[in-house]
Amino acid sequence: MPKRLTLAVSQSHTLPTTSATLAALASTAREAALQGVHLLLFPEAYLGGYPRNCNFGATVGSRSDEGREQFLQYFHTATDLGDTPRGAGDDWVERRLEVAQGQEYRGDGTREDLERVARETGVFLVVGLVEKAGGSKRRKVMPTGSERLIWAQGSPSTLKAVTTTIAGVKLTLAAAICWENYMPLLRYSLYSQNVNLYLAPTADARDTWLPLMRTIACESRAYVLSANQCVRRKHLPPWIRGSGSRTTVSTKNAATVPGPKLDNNSETKEAHELKIPASDHSPMPKIPEPTPVDKAHGVISPSPLHIGSSSDHQDASPLKFRNGRRRSSNLMPMPDNHLLALPGGPVGDGSTDEQDTDTSSPADDDDEFVCRGGSCIIGPTGDVLEGPLWEIEDGGLLVARDIDFEDCERGRLDLDVAGSYSRNDAFELRVAGLNLDPPP
Repeated sequence: MPKRLTLAVSQSHTLPTTSATLAALASTAREAALQGVHLLLFPEAYLGGYPRNCNFGATVGSRSDEGREQFLQYFHTATDLGDTPRGAGDDWVERRLEVAQGQEYRGDGTREDLERVARETGVFLVVGLVEKAGGSKRRKVMPTGSERLIWAQGSPSTLKAVTTTIAGVKLTLAAAICWENYMPLLRYSLYSQNVNLYLAPTADARDTWLPLMRTIACESRAYVLSANQCVRRKHLPPWIRGSGSRTTVSTKNAATVPGPKLDNNSETKEAHELKIPASDHSPMPKIPEPTPVDKAHGVISPSPLHIGSSSDHQDASPLKFRNGRRRSSNLMPMPDNHLLALPGGPVGDGSTDEQDTDTSSPADDDDEFVCRGGSCIIGPTGDVLEGPLWEIEDGGLLVARDIDFEDCERGRLDLDVAGSYSRNDAFELRVAGLNLDPPP
């Protein structure tokens, strides 16, 4: 009897509140059910959110009050599933933990909401979330980079594979979150448990991610599902983006910069002193202010200080920033048809005494993608079945139909890295707190 299922990944981004994100999750699950999906994977940190671009006011040796306020806001968005800080295991799964007097359940009700959606839609849901327990956030065995500031290390015991039967098909599934997938021994701990469905929720939208997923599928001879969020800057929460306001700094009444008395070979511009060499030590005649024609001969680059000439470049475009906004700079005409661009000049056409200083992401950056997605579904020999899905942000659903799980066994004819190909007489892996035997 064929062992076939329909699998899907949702490229959804976190909404401003947990309740709104849960409502969107339910809507996506209902849509998946209408398409006959049996199992649906959501991205890493879908509930609770991935705080992209936030540094929480931390540098080496210092933390700021603003960063602590950001952490408070993030802590409030994290979910509470009613587990214990150490992880109660089967006692939590079987609801054997004590419930506070007068309460129907432990936690904030997120677990109950997810279970209700799964029951109503008949879809097996795998959801990435940020959970608070005892003041910390946990599960990922090794958070990546700055994630270690806000996420605690998870227990390796949570890498245990899970078995279930869906539509008559027995699945052994396990999950590795984001850059856990770059840990070869961690991957092998999952392969050793005979997984045929490997789940990889992530926040990585680099081009290197798809080849990694294909490698994992080829190594494991399992189907691989990877879901990522697709996020524009405007989707980030206000406590990361700030208010979006802009601050202006006036230079109209700037104080005189103290320094040595200028000699005859010095030229001043906006409190900057330029020392102009002259071989006969005679004063350099003043060069007239540049005309539009003069400016056309100079090239201004984003570097703090750049001298260019008409012989070097033909492009006369003013200074450009990454998002396409234009900004001019103070220009000082120099000998030999050069223009000198001084840092800290006025904004716009140079006719104003106000310097614009961004204190947060400007409004015209709101549509910029800070994460482009890249969700995908890979077959057990490394073939890309669906995706990668780029720059689709509103609940993009990748669906792979008629997935034959006997292909996992067919692929082990020539490669079974945890079985016949493993040379387990010579190599051995042990993981603290984790039984690597395949689950029953």
